[in-house]
Amino acid sequence: MRFQKTTAAVLALFVATPALAQEESSPFSVSGSIGLASDYRFRGVSQTDKEMAIQGGITVGHESGFYVGTWGSNLAGWGTFGGSNTELDIFGGYKVALGEGVALDAGLTWFMYPGGADKTDFAELYAKLSGTLGPVTLLGGVAYAPKQQALGRWYVSGASASTGVYDDPGDKEDNLYLWADVSGAIPQTPVTLKAHLGYSNGNAGLGPNGTSIAPTGKYLDWLVGVDVAVPGTPVTAGVAYVDTDIGKSESAYLLPNFASTKNGSSIAGGKLVFSLTAAF
Repeated sequence: MRFQKTTAAVLALFVATPALAQEESSPFSVSGSIGLASDYRFRGVSQTDKEMAIQGGITVGHESGFYVGTWGSNLAGWGTFGGSNTELDIFGGYKVALGEGVALDAGLTWFMYPGGADKTDFAELYAKLSGTLGPVTLLGGVAYAPKQQALGRWYVSGASASTGVYDDPGDKEDNLYLWADVSGAIPQTPVTLKAHLGYSNGNAGLGPNGTSIAPTGKYLDWLVGVDVAVPGTPVTAGVAYVDTDIGKSESAYLLPNFASTKNGSSIAGGKLVFSLTAAF
């Protein structure tokens, strides 16, 4: 219920803004999407216990390059975040063109988990550089979250987490994430090929209630997939294989948080993820 009220308030603010007046000369623009996914993978790790997710977001941009927006998804499994079943992100930034087909985008994201422990919310700075090379789009990014309680280890091991006794209460850590994306449309078809490679560098254990963004310290995640635009509609169907280099021993160290509650498999293991997204 808190998620619904928060989202409604954000959307009401956008609607009430004069920037959304129906004028062709308006300096503002609105874009967004809503979709279904067979799994919500955040930096390679499932946040929905390898189950389905419904997600959506909206962004209001200004011709100057500034923008604000919100995005949300349901959660499950290890991502219950102290009782929360919802992730709600609020973000804002500035995007500027640097040249022919090249752009720099920088901003701040506030990750919120309504209904969960207060210590789970955190802020993260990001910067992305994108460009095109013929039919290929390239993007490189860096995200840095300064030391915060939500990224602290708190529990030394999964065994400690299962008892609810903090081994290192109040611990604060930072987190660094680097990534590169590449995509390219196949000429005269609705098909786009895509790939992703990411590197996380964070604490070596669990954050409060198992919420740490990088649960096993340093690891790689990757994705390869295909998107197909449905002709005559704003809908895109996608399939991607997502995986990490987090091994079984590392997963076992973090049990019970770092496992699927239904069959005990690692939520960082490889899986095909299907999605259906409508953009506006």
